[in-house]
Amino acid sequence: MAESPRPTRPDKILWFARLERRFHAWRERGARRRGRTPALTAFPGYGSERWVRVLGRVVIPPVGRDKGEYAGVRGWRSFAAVPVASAEVTVQIGDTSHRVIADRGGVVDTVLPARLAPGWQTITASVEGGPSATLRILVVSDDARFGVVSDVDDTVMVTALPRPFLAAWNSFVLNEHARQPVPGMSVLLERVTQENPSAPVIYLSTGAWNIAPTLSRFLRRHLFPPGAMLLTDWGPTHDRWFRSGQEHKRTNLDRLAREFPAITWLLIGDDGQHDDALYTAFAGEHPDQVAAVAIRRLTPAEAVLAGGRTVVDDHSAASVPWVSGDDGAALLDRLAEVGVLRGGTHA
Repeated sequence: MAESPRPTRPDKILWFARLERRFHAWRERGARRRGRTPALTAFPGYGSERWVRVLGRVVIPPVGRDKGEYAGVRGWRSFAAVPVASAEVTVQIGDTSHRVIADRGGVVDTVLPARLAPGWQTITASVEGGPSATLRILVVSDDARFGVVSDVDDTVMVTALPRPFLAAWNSFVLNEHARQPVPGMSVLLERVTQENPSAPVIYLSTGAWNIAPTLSRFLRRHLFPPGAMLLTDWGPTHDRWFRSGQEHKRTNLDRLAREFPAITWLLIGDDGQHDDALYTAFAGEHPDQVAAVAIRRLTPAEAVLAGGRTVVDDHSAASVPWVSGDDGAALLDRLAEVGVLRGGTHA
């Protein structure tokens, strides 16, 4: 008889993923026995005048927190919430109700038909017949021709995310009051939205959905323009110990290109991770949908904490404007020089 092949690494990770699901199921049963009930944490979504992308997560909030208070949980407490797999969520859009099912991590990410006016709109959703949560949706006008996709870590917020210990400290311990914005980035994004009032702003990050409430408060506190948030779910998949942050960004960039074919995007990132390579690939595949690329250069200290800089290619011959700078003010000036914005910091 032929000898059975040894289990491969993906098989082991699949086993670990099953163990994670069982662990969360055990936590959910215990929480329900103690009288805790699920709640929906809503994230800012987006859509067109004909559909909306609804984003949220079904969790059982930490002990001592009521459902309505979960949005204020900071640091490690947001990771103490119990995700509810396959929870049934009722989404109410006007007079129409939609039944959707959360994934195994409790994440709701679904597209539903809707007829809503451009701008920020609200819809409601509930779990297991409980109190309704309000979801904010950025409805993009059919006339929009310009939009912004911005990275978060070390682009709008100083985090040094690639270093595991610093990433853990930032995610589990610090709250939004202790986090520092990248100088000038809120001014840059505010200028972009002032000159392009119908432009959607999308914050695309490899951060976990658990930090969404903290990130929302940080953006408000430091006067960044409101926008939809596309984060990810930590944990193992069928073939990885952890989800690929690069794949998460690549998938969502391609999705935005398909959903809004008439929009050209200003892509903003930094040279501490893989933004340059991701944006290069996207610009090569969708040259007519990129208005410009702006890459923030990390300071020497930030580069050390981030594990070094990514080598930035020579984009002098690129078909789209490609600029770099040390902060938001420098990027604003460079974008004005190439004609993407009407005026720089001295306008």
